[in-house]
Amino acid sequence: MKSFVAIDFETANQYRSSVCSVGIVFVENSQIIDSFYELIRPTPNFYCSWATDIHGINYWATINSSDFPYVWNKIHKKIKDLPLVAHNSAFDESCLRAVFDCYGIEQHCNNFYCTYRESKRLFPDLPNHQLHTVSVPGTMQTWSENPWQTSCRRP
Repeated sequence: MKSFVAIDFETANQYRSSVCSVGIVFVENSQIIDSFYELIRPTPNFYCSWATDIHGINYWATINSSDFPYVWNKIHKKIKDLPLVAHNSAFDESCLRAVFDCYGIEQHCNNFYCTYRESKRLFPDLPNHQLHTVSVPGTMQTWSENPWQTSCRRP
């Protein structure tokens, strides 16, 4: 797959609709051509401490942020029908479906691919298949060049 969109969501709490950030990297012909990151005011709008401990985002960071439909409107035309890729895509795809349902947005038809599952298939002898483990030389790409890691970066 030479052209795709790497996508990563963070959530504020246990509800998959509580997307509080999205990071995206656009890859065309195996080259990163663009990236996007934005904080989002989650729905429902409360933060669990365990979630903030994972990603560092809290209520005050998103209090003046836009709701998901505004952010999605900025990016969905650029995503087009490209395949979506995520590390643990089950989580990211379920977030996208939940937030679409929450706001009554038509569901996407893009295929989703999972780098976590693929890394388990390709590298069964690794001690684990966390992103920082599979993103080393000899597996996928180096940490700094990995589009999935790039998608998680905040400015």
